[in-house]
Amino acid sequence: MRKGRIIFLNGVTSTGKTSIVNEIFTREGELYYALSYDLFEETIPEWAVDEGTHYSEAIIAMYYAACGFSSQGRDVLIDGLIMNLPGLEEHYKKLKQIFEGYPLEIVEVFCPLEICRKRNIERGDRAENKSEIQMEIMEKNISYNYTIDTSRHSVAECADLILKICNNM
Repeated sequence: MRKGRIIFLNGVTSTGKTSIVNEIFTREGELYYALSYDLFEETIPEWAVDEGTHYSEAIIAMYYAACGFSSQGRDVLIDGLIMNLPGLEEHYKKLKQIFEGYPLEIVEVFCPLEICRKRNIERGDRAENKSEIQMEIMEKNISYNYTIDTSRHSVAECADLILKICNNM
């Protein structure tokens, strides 16, 4: 059985990753299972969310869930951020180990920080400087397959680009 594709959308908050995933979900005939850091953060009891090791454990569990979908021939979108955390200091290295042998594509979802700041303010559920904070702990030496700038393309155009990438894998 063929392994399903794993498309990792990597970027700081408010770059547009979730909007892209939601747009792909509207496309009939394009079946992807979506996993996200936000979703897996909800698996942690509220009293333990601020403890970095629990968050790191949830991220690793999400990666293994993606492998499970892929092993069943299912395509997966991951909405996340490859960042160094307590318990996940070599995050990118660990990610590459887990996904070894799986068809993984890492897409950088990017937009200028001033736009992220504006989006954070508009959302109202994120600190204004949350994107800058995440940028500081984001892994720097990631080998991306593709980069998408959400300040230059609409959400629909970004989804089209990602689907084109996926369909050429």
